[in-house]
Amino acid sequence: MNRKDFLKGAGMVGLGLALPGTKAAARSKDGLFGGGGNACVLIPTETAGPFPLDLTENSYYFRQDVRETEEGIQLNLRLKIIGDENCEPMQNVRVNIWHCSKDGLYSGYSGNNNPGQAGLTYLRGYQYTDANGEVEFITVFPGWYTGRICHIHFQVYVSSSYAAISQLTFPIDAKNALYSANPSIYTKGEDPLSFAQDNIFSDGHDYQLATLEEDATTGGYQSYMEVTVQGSGVTGVGHIEKETAKVFELGQNYPNPYYAQTTIPFHLKQAADLKLELWDLSGRKVAT
Repeated sequence: MNRKDFLKGAGMVGLGLALPGTKAAARSKDGLFGGGGNACVLIPTETAGPFPLDLTENSYYFRQDVRETEEGIQLNLRLKIIGDENCEPMQNVRVNIWHCSKDGLYSGYSGNNNPGQAGLTYLRGYQYTDANGEVEFITVFPGWYTGRICHIHFQVYVSSSYAAISQLTFPIDAKNALYSANPSIYTKGEDPLSFAQDNIFSDGHDYQLATLEEDATTGGYQSYMEVTVQGSGVTGVGHIEKETAKVFELGQNYPNPYYAQTTIPFHLKQAADLKLELWDLSGRKVAT
């Protein structure tokens, strides 16, 4: 988007948004940063499952810590979103996650196999990727339920016309060691299913297997996975101009034209360093 087109959309106000600096990401044969990498292969599409919720219009779910009061071993889940066109990180795309509790229950629904959970909001949330294409959620390690191996649902919302929906899982030995070490929390014990027995991962899980390691800092675990989606990532902030609606909302300034002062309605959707510049219709910067 050039300056002329931007000014048409924003009236007489031009805006610059500065996010934290970025670097070209280091690479290895196994993908970015080694373990959890997917070698820039598109993430397989999976069902959203029986318990999805549309979080789009509810800013309550815009949060890093999705635990609320749920009991479980802390899991810091870091996802890196990269574009398949150039294998670069994708900034300012929305990532939703949702998963079951330690007991295999989902918030927001009630039914015979999921009783008493209607109206609850735990273990669901969304964030926008940072300058490195990453989001990190603080959650609890999920349990399992009959017919499904332990998993986490996620959606990468790239644009109004494209979103990738998939699921991730964990190495079986590491996961079951976590369950066995915490029997008072995960009372059902080890997850009995193999990947081959699961109706989602039986056809493959290579690009959906997140790392799982103990975290001495939190006393819990940390997990990492790369997710490749359709699109082109960047190593600078120029991409933000094409994604403004996901980062901020800018209203029409009033009065317009103005002489001494004007009011600019502005809503910032994520933490950032902000610089406002005002330009007139001839392209002159008149205020900062």
